[in-house]
Amino acid sequence: MEKNLNNSSNFQRTFDYSCCETKDIDENSCQIMVDNSDNILKIFKKLYDEKQMCDVYLKVAGKEYGAHRLILCGSSDVFQVMLMKPEWSEWHESTVELKELPQCENVFHLFLEYFYTGKLLITHTNVMPILALADKYIVKGLSRICLQYMCNHVPHASSHNQLFTWLQYAQSCGHNDITKICQDYIKWNFQLVANTPDFSNIDPETLLYLLKQNDLVVYNEMMLYNCVVRWLDLQKVKLVNEKSEVNIKEYMNYLVEVVMSYIRFPMMTPRELADLLLSPLIKQHKEFFVDKMSIGMSFHSGHTDRINAISLEKDGKLLFTPRLYTSDTYSSILSIENFKSIPFYHTSTFIFSSNSSAAEYECDKVNEWVIDLYPKGVWFRQCYLLVWQGTLEVPEEIVSTVRLSLTCRKMSEPIMKFKVSILVHGIEGGVEHIMDVKSTVHEFTLESRIINIDNIVSFDKLNPSAGSLSQRVKENPYLIGADRNIFKLQILITPHS
Repeated sequence: MEKNLNNSSNFQRTFDYSCCETKDIDENSCQIMVDNSDNILKIFKKLYDEKQMCDVYLKVAGKEYGAHRLILCGSSDVFQVMLMKPEWSEWHESTVELKELPQCENVFHLFLEYFYTGKLLITHTNVMPILALADKYIVKGLSRICLQYMCNHVPHASSHNQLFTWLQYAQSCGHNDITKICQDYIKWNFQLVANTPDFSNIDPETLLYLLKQNDLVVYNEMMLYNCVVRWLDLQKVKLVNEKSEVNIKEYMNYLVEVVMSYIRFPMMTPRELADLLLSPLIKQHKEFFVDKMSIGMSFHSGHTDRINAISLEKDGKLLFTPRLYTSDTYSSILSIENFKSIPFYHTSTFIFSSNSSAAEYECDKVNEWVIDLYPKGVWFRQCYLLVWQGTLEVPEEIVSTVRLSLTCRKMSEPIMKFKVSILVHGIEGGVEHIMDVKSTVHEFTLESRIINIDNIVSFDKLNPSAGSLSQRVKENPYLIGADRNIFKLQILITPHS
């Protein structure tokens, strides 16, 4: 009898293993944990694929999808209200017609299948319509998945002309995290974005927001002006192609004056301002631009009374504030090659100079800088200090940080305030771009010539050998070049009032 019972137990365990996974909860207990979730999902998918026992049909763009009220209500808050509340006309109908955007119609079958399988292949082309459906029908888990995908693939979206569609949708729906990530990517890689076909899709409000930003990264203000001219040309082409009913000439005149009001002409050199007089756009709107350009010439000539008066106007001070310009006037590339082979606590030293002022009349005021870059941590060796009481031992200390130490070696003035910005380059989605910007404002004096900026990037992400195994097997996003073995930063030092 005992033998038969044992055989029966063995048979039961064999049967369980054939259809699901089992795991003993306790060696001394007869309990087991059954995981038959994969099989259950297969059953649900079969119900969906073969339209078995459907009690409701969803009609989208003339196509009907068989479904089950229980699954719909359990997956979506909106379907739960729609199909269970008597005050809604759909609750007793066998066929419910849904009005969806054209791009959502094409992925609705994937959206519905997700309810039954929990699986969905997301790409840069379908994530937006899927997110729109998830938001509309309040499928919170799917919304989170789509938003996380978008946060991780903004460079990819830019290279595939989806970036401004993502940004505009995120702004309209209050998805603040992805809104900020998209805005930062555009600000820090403006010239890269401006050379994509997607640049024409940026709306005037977003462009104005960007033009007001001090942390917009461009080579110089002239380059930004040329990008805005290109955007204006693209807007005119769109209006013509769309056969817009608006008066194109009047609308374009309006756009020119609105967006060009935020170009910082004083940040252009006198030579660049002179060259602008030959620009076709300047000739067409001469009266408007002459006043803007005269402000620039007043700035370079040191007419402080006029500059101070304009600074008191709304957004007037912005005109005299440098952006993050990557030209040699303010910046220098800090590049470490063969990064993977350099030892820990290695120091790379760079020397460069920058102008103290953007004004032409102060062009002779130049500062010299020494940069010590510690990309693999800082090691303070044990040492001894001689003090009046005797000798003081200072123990060894290791700081796991990516540090930049900046020293003003030659100061053109006894006291100077500068904005120090560090642009972190990297690769994501096969695109080299600026991944992050770190900025700080510091007042340099004869007694305070040095600042240390720590945690420029994550120490563990830059140095994965010091991190976990999962980090080591991933491609390092902060290394560029053909062999992904170059660590590249760019330092910008601009005057700060």
